[in-house]
Amino acid sequence: MNRRKKIKQLLKAHAKKASAKLAPVNKDKYISKADRLKLAAQASQDSGSPAES
Repeated sequence: MNRRKKIKQLLKAHAKKASAKLAPVNKDKYISKADRLKLAAQASQDSGSPAES
């Protein structure tokens, strides 16, 4: 019984991993705080430049 349970458990885990790979990813890619600050600084510079010209 124990051997059968372990095999069933392994197959279940493999099936779960396979279905998780096929599932769509809902969350966005992680962006570090430093990168977010850089992007915000670039965006403010880009938006500020045409207004000054």
